[in-house]
Amino acid sequence: MKQNNVEMVDFRIVDVPGRQHHVTIPAVEVDEEVLENGIAFDGSSIQGFRGIEESDMVMRPVLETAFVDPFMAVPTLALSCSVYEPSGTRYERDPRFIAEKAESYLQDSGIASAAYFGPELEFFIFDDVRFDASNRGAFYQVDSEEAMWNTGNGEKNLGYKVKNKGGYFPVPPVDSQQDIRTEMVRELMNAGIRVERHHHEVATAGQAEINFRFGTLTRTADNVMTYKYIIRNVAHKYGKTVTFMPKPVYGDNGSGMHVHQSLFDGDKPLFFEEGKYANLSEMALYYIGGILEHAPALLAFATPSTNSFKRLVPGFEAPVNLVFSKGNRSAAIRVPVAAVSPKTARIEFRTPDCTANPYLAFAAMLMAGLDGIKRKLDPRQLGYGPLDKNIYELPAPEKAQIKSVPGSLEEALVALESDFEFLLEGGVFTKDFIYNWIDFKRTNEVAALNLRPHPLEFQMYYDL
Repeated sequence: MKQNNVEMVDFRIVDVPGRQHHVTIPAVEVDEEVLENGIAFDGSSIQGFRGIEESDMVMRPVLETAFVDPFMAVPTLALSCSVYEPSGTRYERDPRFIAEKAESYLQDSGIASAAYFGPELEFFIFDDVRFDASNRGAFYQVDSEEAMWNTGNGEKNLGYKVKNKGGYFPVPPVDSQQDIRTEMVRELMNAGIRVERHHHEVATAGQAEINFRFGTLTRTADNVMTYKYIIRNVAHKYGKTVTFMPKPVYGDNGSGMHVHQSLFDGDKPLFFEEGKYANLSEMALYYIGGILEHAPALLAFATPSTNSFKRLVPGFEAPVNLVFSKGNRSAAIRVPVAAVSPKTARIEFRTPDCTANPYLAFAAMLMAGLDGIKRKLDPRQLGYGPLDKNIYELPAPEKAQIKSVPGSLEEALVALESDFEFLLEGGVFTKDFIYNWIDFKRTNEVAALNLRPHPLEFQMYYDL
C-alpha cells in the first residue's frame, strides 16, 4: 500500500452463483487488525448465502491475492476475501472455503500433495448489446464491427469481416481486436497473472481466448475471478462489452472453459507413464473414469446455466460425448499429446464453461477424479473409450453406443440429486449446500426461463 500510494482498499467476495461483490475502505482506516480480523457485511443481500434473520457475516482478506486495481480513479488495492461467521468459524456456503476444503481432502487422502488446474476461458467482445424481458415482450441483440452480418452495413465499410466459424485465427485487419486483447494481457500480468498466449477464437463477432498459467486449485479460481474482472473492464474502457455466456450468438461456435488438470506428489507428476496410452498413468485413467462417471452430476456445477446447453450440441466443436481421446475435440476429455513432458502430462475436461463458479466447479471435478482413483474406475472398462475417431462420421449404430452429456440444466440437476455422495467426502460439500444449489438453480433460472414465452414461439405458432 505504501509503495503504490494506495488511497483505497477494495475488499471482494464471491457469491454462490459466481459474481463478485465489493466494499471499499479508505487506506488510512486499514491497519493490521482490519487485515487480520476483516470487516462486517450483510450476508442476506448476497445470493445463495442466508436469510435476513441471521445476516451478520465477516469477510477477511487473503493477502496473496492483492493487486493494484488499474481501473479506479485513485490508487486502489484489491483483495479477495474469505467469508466467516461472526464467531470466527468459516462459513460453509462460501465457495472459496469449499475449494480450500477440496485441497485439504486431497492432501489428507495421501493420493497427491497438490492438484493443478489450467482453465482456458473463451469470451466474446461485442460493440453493443441490448436485451429486455418483461410481461409484454422479450428480445436480445448483439453487434460487433467485425461480424459477418455487417459486411453490408455502415456509411463506410472497409471489409475484412470474420466469417462464421472463420475466426481461428487470421492476422489483422481481419482480427480487429489484437490491440484490445494485448492490453488485457498487460493488465493481467500487472495483476500478477502469468499469461501464456492470446488469440482470436473460431466464432465471428469478436470471440477471443487468453490463456494463463496453471496453478493450484483455489489460487487458480482466484485468478479466474480477477481475469474476468480485468477482461470486462478493459473492454469497457474501449467502449466495448464482454460476455462469458456460452452461447450468445446463434449458428456459430460457443464459448467454453476447457479445464486442464493434473496431480503431483511434491515435484513428482502422477499422471505420466511413458509407453502407455497417451503416456497416461493408471492413476490418470482412474481420474478420467471418475470425471466421466460423474459427468452428468458434475455439469450442474461445471455448466450451470440454461444457456450452457445451447452450446452443448453436436456440430460446433462441442464436447458432448462422454468419452476420452488423444485428439478428439468432440470428446468430453481430451488428452493433450503435443509438446508434452512428464511434468506437463494432464487431462483436459472440455465440457465446462465460464458461467461456472470456478471454486465450486474445480472442487467438484477434483472430488470426482479422486473418487475414480479410490474406486479404480477404469474408463476403458466402463465404455468411455478411448475413441480416436471422428465421432460425427461414425455409423449410427456405433454412435448410439456413446453416452452423451445431459441435454439441459434441469437434466444435470436431476443427475446431481441422485449422484452427490462423492462430493460429501471429507465434508468438502455439504447436503445443505447441494440442496440449496439445486433449489436456487431450479427456482431462479430453470423455472424463470420455462415460464416465459420465447420470441421464436411467435414465429412458429402465432398463426397456428
